[in-house]
Amino acid sequence: MTAGLVSGQGMPSREGDLSIEGHGMEPIPDSARYGSVNRVFTVWFTPNLVPAGFFLGTLAAASFIGLGFWTALAAIVIGNLVGSVIVGLLAQMGPKTGMAQMPLARLAYGKSIVVPGLLNWLSCIGWDGINSVFGAAAISILTGLPFIVSLLIIVICQGLLGILGYEAIHTFEKYMALVLGALFVVLTVAIVGQASTGLARPDAVAGLDQLGAFILYSTIIASFVVAWALYASDYTRYLPASTDSSRVFWWTVLGLTLSAGWVETLGLLVADKATEGGAVDTINTILSGSPLAALAMLAIGIGTVAVNAMNDYTGSLSLQAAGIRLPRVLSAALVAILGFGVTLWLNSENLVGKIENILLFLSYWIAPWAAVVLADWRLRRGQANVSRLVDFGGLHSGALALAAMLIGFAVSLPFQTSTLGGEIAANTGLPINGLAASLHYADLAYLVGFVVAFAIFWVGARSMADRPVGQETAAA
Repeated sequence: MTAGLVSGQGMPSREGDLSIEGHGMEPIPDSARYGSVNRVFTVWFTPNLVPAGFFLGTLAAASFIGLGFWTALAAIVIGNLVGSVIVGLLAQMGPKTGMAQMPLARLAYGKSIVVPGLLNWLSCIGWDGINSVFGAAAISILTGLPFIVSLLIIVICQGLLGILGYEAIHTFEKYMALVLGALFVVLTVAIVGQASTGLARPDAVAGLDQLGAFILYSTIIASFVVAWALYASDYTRYLPASTDSSRVFWWTVLGLTLSAGWVETLGLLVADKATEGGAVDTINTILSGSPLAALAMLAIGIGTVAVNAMNDYTGSLSLQAAGIRLPRVLSAALVAILGFGVTLWLNSENLVGKIENILLFLSYWIAPWAAVVLADWRLRRGQANVSRLVDFGGLHSGALALAAMLIGFAVSLPFQTSTLGGEIAANTGLPINGLAASLHYADLAYLVGFVVAFAIFWVGARSMADRPVGQETAAA
């Protein structure tokens, strides 16, 4: 078995096959494809039923946003739809190519994939840390165990799933969708019963300030969902090549918007009751003295394992995409271990500020990255020879793609509103947040970065000739 893992062998052969997936970033051959497209819904539904989403819902009432219930609810709907559409478009590439998302991005980025590959690897570790803060706190409340012991339980469970790989994750998400769905229905009934003041909460801002807050909150909501863009085809790559692309798209959009929107709305309902201890303490306080409190903590623990296993799996593939020759199972274990350290750092102090910075400033690069991948895919008309993508040495430079991504990110700097960006601007003189005040703190960085990167790559790629065989665009 060890030899198979090191050599990259071993693929699941059917639904429910829980053998270790030693196979790494290489394309899945047609003969090994299987699975129902309906599972695309559950693989995106389950991992969003986590306290991070609940936390985002409570942010609507924060002083730097100040939106009332109905305005914030509209922002939640719009933000989730915008973010999930991007993920849905990228998820369609899995069945067509048999490749995971970051390895497939080698088509556009070539050797330059090192930059986004390592960035996503670090992002997966960061998301592990964020989610585990909540999950470990819930397990600690439920069992009375010390935080660090509860954290170890979370990390071991998620690490095992990440090591087992694709099919184990799909199977876990499928059954936990039923379990967590039932638990969150119960939690919803309990929260709605205490949410009369939340429904009536008015906007604390008006006019252009209200519009700016609405855009900022929509961006924060979208950032939570659009982060899945980096994972999209990882969980569709084993589907048969004949799978209907429209079904992949709509199951992805439905799974993401329903789950993220649901849990964010729960947080929004009780935003005025949010405690300084964070989402888990808020939920526990609201349900205090009720048997539902224990069920809620159990749901949070399960949800944390569900989402972090996906972080570990995608992180392992992203590291391979960057050219690091480390077996997938070892890389997945490494992400889980490093996420453990990030959790301890996040839990030390200023949790709200650190999470806001990760959600915004550290994820601004995702929009221009996705723009380049989608532009390249469009130029190829959805057809590509991926057989040569495995050989890092044979890749083209990817200079155009990297330049488009970096320029898109740079141009978006003045439109960012993260507090970390403001601190960097103050210390370096960089024009981060330069337009924030004049735009009433409406965060347009994602939109600007996406449009600029897409345009640069589109124009540049159409003007290029003689790209390497198998890596050329399909532009006329």
